[in-house]
Amino acid sequence: MSSPQADTARSRSASFFQGGFDSFFKITERGSTPGREVRGGLATFFTMAYIVVLNPLIIGTVKDGTGQYIGGGTDPVAAIAKVAVATALVAGVMTILMGLVANFPLALATGLGLNAFIAFSVATKMTWADAMGLVVIEGIIILILVLTGFRKAVFAAVPKQLKIAISVGIGLFIAFIGVVDAGFVRRPAAAGGPPVELGVGGNLRGWPVLIFVVGLILVIALYARKVKGAILIGIVAATVLAIVVESIFDVGARTAENPGGWGLSVPKLPDDWFTRPNLDTIGEFNLFGSFEQVGVVSALLLIFTLLLADFFDTMGTMTAIGAEAGLLDKEGNPPNTQRILIVDSVAAAAGGAASVSSNTSYIESASGVGEGARTGLASVVTGICFLISMVIAPLVTIVPYEAAAPALVLVGFLMMAQVKGIDFDDLEVAIPAFLIIILMPFTYSITAGIGAGFVSFVLLKIVRGKAGQVHPLMWIVSALFVVYFAIGPLGDWLT
Repeated sequence: MSSPQADTARSRSASFFQGGFDSFFKITERGSTPGREVRGGLATFFTMAYIVVLNPLIIGTVKDGTGQYIGGGTDPVAAIAKVAVATALVAGVMTILMGLVANFPLALATGLGLNAFIAFSVATKMTWADAMGLVVIEGIIILILVLTGFRKAVFAAVPKQLKIAISVGIGLFIAFIGVVDAGFVRRPAAAGGPPVELGVGGNLRGWPVLIFVVGLILVIALYARKVKGAILIGIVAATVLAIVVESIFDVGARTAENPGGWGLSVPKLPDDWFTRPNLDTIGEFNLFGSFEQVGVVSALLLIFTLLLADFFDTMGTMTAIGAEAGLLDKEGNPPNTQRILIVDSVAAAAGGAASVSSNTSYIESASGVGEGARTGLASVVTGICFLISMVIAPLVTIVPYEAAAPALVLVGFLMMAQVKGIDFDDLEVAIPAFLIIILMPFTYSITAGIGAGFVSFVLLKIVRGKAGQVHPLMWIVSALFVVYFAIGPLGDWLT
């Protein structure tokens, strides 16, 4: 039998939750529960935790124009360790900031694609500090565009059905990422074949692919049965099964000699459970060094390329996440759009300042939304997990692609369902929407898909004599995308 004092304490605790915690995150208002938010945050983390391992392998193993690895020195192992810690730190801080400031279930981390561009196309022409200075400048410019209202105005100028197409295209894109990461679909080793094929030589090979298939079947079955935590359960179960398989059969990593191996990480319990964080890369950037190294024109073209990619990747991502969570208004805009864009802009600059490349919003956040996340509490949970991973990075490497990829495929299906909101009888919308949807996965670029859709939308309005119906900002953005697509030959011509 409880005492009056205990009852009073419980009552005060419940009152705090109802009047404070719940009110701050609007958990009840958005039809969620703390349990769903926690599960969603964990699902998002496990789905995108690969970035803590993958980003160091991309930017930590490339020498800059002076022959040094990031953070200085000639030891790639040391560089990889530093980048891993800084990647987790920035992702954790910025994701928590997204949750607290924007109250939106969106996680941030180093942007894939942008990090490869920085590593192979920028840093090789200058020092790593100079390259990261460009990223900081790009982030500052985007922040200015947000604070002046330009970025939000551009987002509002996009027709609603094109926003739907962006969500659908991203759904197809992340499903494609899932099957490729899992090795279910691959690029043929032999020349002259199709761009992609099933497994190896048209056949599924290796235990890891079987783990992916089992994980996908499990996630689909649990979701169909409306089991709470279906995605998270699927990821954890597939990871445990992967560890068992690896311990028995010693599958090893996926390589050219071992095409049936694990993607990215070999799932086995680490010998060292903890690592000592090394934050030497924090603050290692030179704001204007690139202008001296490659010239003003080349530096400006590089900044423009980074700017446009960051600008529209986030627009597509937050629209897709908002749509999947049922949080968009009648115009297709998510709540707290301005705050979302501010945090994302700060994250871009923060990534450069920490020497881990531009940080941006992750579409993998959709796995958390699929788990029920509707508020920033999920982002706070994801961010805390990233911060914890700074010292338990070895544990993060336990989850292979094959265990996390089923979540991406299921979420891709959920986002594809929005395609019914597009009027395919209206060619002025249907063709641009079609280009957005197919080019995102085909080019492996959200920005390329959005750009093709926007430019074709304006062109169709012109040829049908309806140029006056195009929003002025759509004219500006489409013109910028034309420049973006011509950036290669334009850069060759100007330099």
